Amino acid sequence: MQKEWFKNAVVYQIYPRSFQDSNADGIGDLRGIQQRLDYLVQLGVDVIWLNPIYQSPDVDNGYDISDYRKIQPIYGTMQDFDNLLAAVHQHHLKLMMDLVVNHTSDQHRWFLESKQSRTNPYADFYIWRDPVDGHAPNNWGSAFSGSAWTYVPERQQYYLHLFAREQPDLNWENKKVRQHVYEEMRFWLDKGIDGFRMDVINLISKPFGLPDAPQSSTALYGDSFTAVTDGPRLNGFLQEMNREVLAHYDIMTVGEMPDVTTAAAIDYANLNGKELDMVFQFQHVDLGGNSDPRLGKWNDEKPDLVDLKKTLSTWQTRLANKAWNSLYWNNHDQPRAVSRFGDDRPQYRELSAKMIALTLHGMQGTPYIYAGEEIGMTNVNFTDISEFEDIEAINAFEQLVNQEKIVDATTMLRYLNTRSRDHARTPMQWSDQLYSGFSTVQPYFALNQNYPEINVEKAKQDPNSVFYFYQKLIELRHQLPLLTYGTYQLLDPDDPQIFAYQRQYQNQTLFVISNFSEQTVRHAYSQEQGELLIHNYAEDLGQTLRPYESKMYYYQS
Repeated sequence: MQKEWFKNAVVYQIYPRSFQDSNADGIGDLRGIQQRLDYLVQLGVDVIWLNPIYQSPDVDNGYDISDYRKIQPIYGTMQDFDNLLAAVHQHHLKLMMDLVVNHTSDQHRWFLESKQSRTNPYADFYIWRDPVDGHAPNNWGSAFSGSAWTYVPERQQYYLHLFAREQPDLNWENKKVRQHVYEEMRFWLDKGIDGFRMDVINLISKPFGLPDAPQSSTALYGDSFTAVTDGPRLNGFLQEMNREVLAHYDIMTVGEMPDVTTAAAIDYANLNGKELDMVFQFQHVDLGGNSDPRLGKWNDEKPDLVDLKKTLSTWQTRLANKAWNSLYWNNHDQPRAVSRFGDDRPQYRELSAKMIALTLHGMQGTPYIYAGEEIGMTNVNFTDISEFEDIEAINAFEQLVNQEKIVDATTMLRYLNTRSRDHARTPMQWSDQLYSGFSTVQPYFALNQNYPEINVEKAKQDPNSVFYFYQKLIELRHQLPLLTYGTYQLLDPDDPQIFAYQRQYQNQTLFVISNFSEQTVRHAYSQEQGELLIHNYAEDLGQTLRPYESKMYYYQS
């Protein structure tokens, strides 16, 4: 089934527990999302992507699924979901679900059976190995700290978990596993959902023999992601999934793929439509990691603009006419965009939020907006590790500060205040009322203290707000085929302050220029003949760019 609508769509990501509480339990839910559909229509988006809403013990905020066909009770019932899906379609929106099939919860029926013995019908649904010299089968480490292997006495074997030990990896080499996964996918597609975002989908094919991973002299474990990413049978698995399931529905698909390269992405998101529609790559959000490899991403430095331009532009040019890009600054696993790539100080927050929005939405690909990004929500200023909720942050602090003593608590807290996933997971800021209109009771996770100043109600009252800027960007994407189909050319790649590029399609040209600094700078480009389509300052000073100034010009020859 040939489809192109995803190329013109703008996706809005909702982290359900933090979006809107409808039943006064402090936790967002499905009815709450339904109550806010008019808001999403006003913003202008086309597709809603929901983070996992399936039954789960919530060790990793829903990414440990114990039953793919049941709704997590805190979010509501299956009837609530059916009502939401119908309402989404009545509002002329589409709904994309999160598909988590690299692993399940250790409370899933398949795993509970699998761990009982080596001979039961589910024995090979997961990746089990005998001990080697009394220890784990290889040196792989978990993404959430510690070993990627856990021993089970009943089987006298270890099972693999690339993430938390409560998230055992499925054995995709087993055809029965794949068929079970496809049945779960069809269950939701037959309900009428409009696509899947596939969690760490490029980790499902493990290397033959499970060899040791690269390990630095100071690391306790090997880098399992390097060993597992883009495994030998991944293309085959995705093509089979497409043939048996995806090709039979008019849907969109995006695969989350850590460490994916442009060359690999061209296979997975090829325009021939035999695997996925697009991938999420991480090269731009992974910039600015710590110079100490033991600390990985934990750092408090902003990405270098030259590196950022090179990374984004490489994906634009290498995928052109071969595969399709996804465009995003942040999501549930990343800090807030304006804090990470812009400047969240009060005098610059709105300017820089608009600047990074315009820079990204002018590129080729499908844009993703994370809930709150459209009003310029910021990182939180956490003051103690006890305030964090995310397993990744808590485990990293314990390992790096308390166990390995690589970094002191104050420094690590500063790093977490820059890069933790918790910044994206605080409740949505709807108003300046108590609990910000998210709930009528104390939310499950503390609100960002700046909600009286940064909220939807206030943004909608200001015609120059970040909200209306996003609304205009979405309108432009719907109106201009140039934004969807135009070629991309980076200008001045070595300029440390200015990000400038142009798009061309038929006889039309777009010129986008942004100042990523707090200094006023001059540039060499003259736009007297162009139409200024969108701009984050009140007036245009031509070749002078004020702090965080950004603008888009349109030319037709």
